[in-house]
Amino acid sequence: MTKLAPLSTALISVSDKTGVAEFAAALAARGVELLSTGGTADALRKAGLAVKDVSEVTGFPEMMDGRVKTLHPRVHGGLLALRDNPRHMASMNAHGIPPIDLLVVNLYPFEATVAEGADYDRCIENIDIGGPAMIRAAAKNHSFVTVLTDPEDYTGLLAELDSNAGQTNYEFRQKMAQVAYGRTASYDAAVSGWMAGALNIPAPRRRAVAGTLAQSLRYGENPHQNAAFYTDGSDRPGVATATQLQGKELSYNNINDTDAAFELVADLDPSSPACAIIKHANPCGVAYGSTLAQAYAHAYDCDRTSAFGGIVALNRPLDGETAEAISKIFTEVVIAPGADEDAIAIFAKKKALRLLVTGGLPDPRAASQVLRQVSGGFLVQDKDVGSVLAADLKVVSKRMPTDVELADLMIAWKVAKHVKSNAIVYVNGARTVGIGAGQMSRVDSTRIAARKAEDMAEAMGLDAPLTIGSAVASDAFFPFADGLIAAAEAGATAVIQPGGSVRDAEVIEAADAAGLAMVFTGMRHFRH
Repeated sequence: MTKLAPLSTALISVSDKTGVAEFAAALAARGVELLSTGGTADALRKAGLAVKDVSEVTGFPEMMDGRVKTLHPRVHGGLLALRDNPRHMASMNAHGIPPIDLLVVNLYPFEATVAEGADYDRCIENIDIGGPAMIRAAAKNHSFVTVLTDPEDYTGLLAELDSNAGQTNYEFRQKMAQVAYGRTASYDAAVSGWMAGALNIPAPRRRAVAGTLAQSLRYGENPHQNAAFYTDGSDRPGVATATQLQGKELSYNNINDTDAAFELVADLDPSSPACAIIKHANPCGVAYGSTLAQAYAHAYDCDRTSAFGGIVALNRPLDGETAEAISKIFTEVVIAPGADEDAIAIFAKKKALRLLVTGGLPDPRAASQVLRQVSGGFLVQDKDVGSVLAADLKVVSKRMPTDVELADLMIAWKVAKHVKSNAIVYVNGARTVGIGAGQMSRVDSTRIAARKAEDMAEAMGLDAPLTIGSAVASDAFFPFADGLIAAAEAGATAVIQPGGSVRDAEVIEAADAAGLAMVFTGMRHFRH
């Protein structure tokens, strides 16, 4: 369909006034009459433009502190009238309703007001009523009316007018209508979500989810799957808010893995340099170090094979020494709070490597929610921000853990939280030395992690694997003693686990028989 619609009159009422004066001037230069309200009208007049107040059209002044100004038949009739319907046109003539061919509206800054931490009443006052009503009316009547809700579309409309002798194409109006409905839907989602939180309703009767397109992706997890990346408007440091300094476009898997890596490294103790290397959303190496380069080296030595083509996350700005070490193998993405000039220059030689800087670390304790789609619906849960302190641990074995073991137990427990279940993590000297992830059997995860440590010992020319003398974490309880016995056979000397199995007594007895120190957390960290 190529039906063209003339554009003679525009109603402009915007909260975000970015570029609006220039845009309105361009419309006026094309012979378009400008209608406006309140602050927008003032801004356009200051720019030297002739503007008619909407109150002149409606015959009513703005009232109730601006709450009522466009909710009037002469506005909505001008937006909703079907130009090819004689009865509609007769009604317009009878009641003096002028047609409105273009609506330019962006809404009260509700989301920004909430983000500022405003109180309940101020948030309520920033819920737009007239704007969404006009947007929906104009979008519904897109056979004749063009609606713009984003300043980024101003240029596109002007180009459309120039291409069609001052008219708009039906396909263009359709596209803008879809954008408009997306905006009002996301706005309502923000309002309803905020109210649910403000009223402490954890499971509202209806839940709306919205996002803004950040990137159309080449494909999803596999080339035959379409995919796109959306942001939710939060300012949490991470892959969604990062600046990409170099490298190829991020893929679906890159984004997913980079998020997992950065959330893990942010969960570690920020007082020491730390590194996490991720492959397929699971850590293959995590370590602290006296320097960032040492932390990377120790993380890499946990599983050098899996680190190839992985994602590296750092809790310090990337420096030249660390960049030099990372650049020795193929790495997909590096994400860090920042990067110095030496690091940027070194990575510049690796054109495919993606370097992201975030300006900070996300707060691992900040509450948020996680959504997962299932057939016919979706699951919603709180993000796992659970943590335990050393003082929270319950020693259940005859032997107490040493201070060194306790420090490694706490690290292993933190890392296990970020490993897919069933998760087993061995730590020795503030670095992971074996990780078993995503197995159907916990004993299999235990043995896989130990086998990886054996392989690395051989590759590094060590006399014995670093699981000897290590601390081991299990994200959920050992249902049988076999998993714990396998960890002891691998050389672990201390164990941290949630406890709570009907066979806890059997598992504790096995720990005592092996001379292990074992502590219970009382908290589980399943990650599916």
